[in-house]
Amino acid sequence: MKKNLSAILIALISGFSAHSQSIFSKSETLTHQDTLRGSVTKERAWWDLKYYHLNVKVNPVEKTITGSNTVRYTVLTENNKMQIDLQEPMNITKVIQNGKELKFERNGNAFFIELSEEQKVGETKEVVVSFGGKPKEAVNPPWDGGITWKKDKNGKDFIASSCQGLGASIWWPCKDHMYDEVENMLISVNVPGDLTDVSNGRLQSVKKEKDGTKTFNWYVSNPINNYGVNINIGDYVNFSEKYKGEKGDLDCSYYVLKDNLAIAKEHFKDAPRMLKAFENWFGPYPWYEDSYKLVEAPYLGMEHQSSVTYGNEFKNGYLGDDMSRTGWGLKFDYIIIHESGHEWFANNITYKDIADMWIHESFTTYSESLFIEYYYGKDAAAAYIIGERKLISNDKPIIGTYNVNKEGSGDMYPKGANMLHTIRQLVNDDAKWKNILRGLNSTFYHKTVTTKEIEDYMSKESGIDLSPIFNQYLRTTQLPTFEYFFFKQKLAYHWINCTPEFNMPLKVNLNGAETWLKPKNEWQVLDVKGDKRTLVTDKNFYITTSDITN
Repeated sequence: MKKNLSAILIALISGFSAHSQSIFSKSETLTHQDTLRGSVTKERAWWDLKYYHLNVKVNPVEKTITGSNTVRYTVLTENNKMQIDLQEPMNITKVIQNGKELKFERNGNAFFIELSEEQKVGETKEVVVSFGGKPKEAVNPPWDGGITWKKDKNGKDFIASSCQGLGASIWWPCKDHMYDEVENMLISVNVPGDLTDVSNGRLQSVKKEKDGTKTFNWYVSNPINNYGVNINIGDYVNFSEKYKGEKGDLDCSYYVLKDNLAIAKEHFKDAPRMLKAFENWFGPYPWYEDSYKLVEAPYLGMEHQSSVTYGNEFKNGYLGDDMSRTGWGLKFDYIIIHESGHEWFANNITYKDIADMWIHESFTTYSESLFIEYYYGKDAAAAYIIGERKLISNDKPIIGTYNVNKEGSGDMYPKGANMLHTIRQLVNDDAKWKNILRGLNSTFYHKTVTTKEIEDYMSKESGIDLSPIFNQYLRTTQLPTFEYFFFKQKLAYHWINCTPEFNMPLKVNLNGAETWLKPKNEWQVLDVKGDKRTLVTDKNFYITTSDITN
C-alpha cells in the first residue's frame, strides 16, 4: 500500500523516529520436571563429571536394556545428595559406593542418591548405578527419539538410539545436562552373537560370552555430550580408509548392513570430500584420537560423536529431495554432510543449554553451503543458502527458554544459516571470515558454550558490534524491511519491522554502482546525483525491501 509521502517528508524534517513493534513469546506451561531436567540443580552443581563406564545388555526379544553405569566424579563443594537422571519407564535398581549400597528416592525422571561417605572437596570418587527396563520406543526418530527396534530385510534385528532434546536418560542413567561433559568413557554393549554393536570412539575388544552373546567395548578418549553417546546394533559389515588430514592420518570406518556394502563403497565417497571441505573451513576434525565412523541406522541420521548415523537411503539430497530447490542440494548426500558437520558444531562446540541449540543447527546448516562453495564456487553456495529461505516460518524466536530444556524455533536451521550468511557480507573479507570459523573451533575446542560467548567472539574477531544483528535474528520473529523512496535528487531510507537498535549496514546497487548504506530506524537522507532512480538491495542479506513509491 502506498504511504503518504508528504507525511513522511514532514517526519524527516521533524526528526521523527519509527520504532519496531514488540515481539511477545507464546505462554508456556512449565513444570517442576522441566526444571529438574533443564537447570543446574544444587544436586548437580557440587560434582564435576570425569568418567563413565556404561555397561549394558540389549535384549531385542524383550526390548529391554539392563546394566550399570560407573560414574566417576570430583567433589567441588561438600554435599551428600547427588542427582542422576533416568526417565520412565526405566528404573534405577541399586546404587553402590565403595561396596556399600546407598539409599535413593525418585522424583519423576530424576533420582536423588544419599551419599553416606563424606564428600571432601578435591576428592575423586565413584558410584555404580544399576538400572534396567523397557526404554521409550522411538516414534519418529530422530525428532521424537528413544530406541528404534526394527528388522532388516533379512529378518535380523536392526536397533539404534537417538535422543537429542529428549535426553540420554531416556535409556541410560547419567548427569543429563549439557553443561558438564564427561571427559572420557568406556561403552560396553552386550548383544546377540550374530549381531554387531557400533558405538562411539574406538573398538577396544570383542568378548564372546558363554551364553553365545558378544560384548563390544568401545573407548571414547575425548569429552562427549550425553546425546552424542549411541548404540547401533545390526548385521553389519565394515570397510575403512585413511584420510590424510590436517593432523595426519584419520581412521575412517564405515558400517552398513551387509546387503548394502557395494552401494555404500561408492556412495560414502562423500565422507572424505566432506572432511576435506570442512577441515578447510573449520580446522582439523576434532576427534582424530577416536576416529570417524559413518554407521547405517534404521532412521534418517544423527550427529553422534565419532559415530555419525546414516539412513538417507544412499541418495543425494534429503531422501532424494533438494530443499533449496536450486539443484545444488542434489550434489551431495545431505545426511553425510549435515550430520558430519555437527562434529565441529555440536560435538566440538556444544551448547550448555538447549535453548542455545542454534549454535549447533545454524552453523551446521550453513556448513552445507560452505561444502558447496568448496567444490562448486561461491555463487552456487549463495544460491543454495538463499534458496532455503522458503523454509523459514518466523513462528517464534530461535533462542528457546533457559533452564527448562526448551529449544527455540526450527528456524534455527534455515534462518540461522541465513543470518550467518548475512554476517559474512558485513565482514566483507573471506579470509577473515574463514579465520573466524576456524577460530571458533580452536578457541572453544572440546568446550560447552553459551550464545553470549559465541556472539562476543564473533564481534571481537570481526571488529563489528554484531549484537543488534544477533538480537534481531535470534530473539525476534521480525524480518527487517529496508524501506526507501526517491524524491527530487535524494534517497530516503530506513529500517522498519526491527528492534530499535537495529542498524545493520546494507550493500545496494544504487544507480548502477555498488554502495554501502547505513540505515537506522530513523529516516536517513542521501544526495543522489544524476537523473537515475534505481536501487537494488544485495540478495545475500536476509531482509525484505519496500519501495514505498510503488
